[in-house]
Amino acid sequence: MNRHKRYPPEVRERAVRLVLERQEDYDSQWAALTSIADKIGCTAETLRNWVRRAEIDQGQRAGLTSAERDQLRELKRENRELKRANEILRKASAFFAQAERDR
Repeated sequence: MNRHKRYPPEVRERAVRLVLERQEDYDSQWAALTSIADKIGCTAETLRNWVRRAEIDQGQRAGLTSAERDQLRELKRENRELKRANEILRKASAFFAQAERDR
């Protein structure tokens, strides 16, 4: 059974917008989350995560924005590649230095 459903961005945005616009109509944000999550077919926790991410992206909550997270992920990937390349160059340098000594 596939546990992870992918929801289109439009569905996510609409659900988040509904929660943010309608949360005053409910006793708490969690009540709004559970009600709206039932209507769109996801869990309340999933919707809560989407709302938190939207609040961070809008500057209403502290944390890394989606753009900053993407940039950080890309920088970490680039860093891994550079470390791997440096290791290869270091080993190649040692190999050729040893070959030069053996001559």
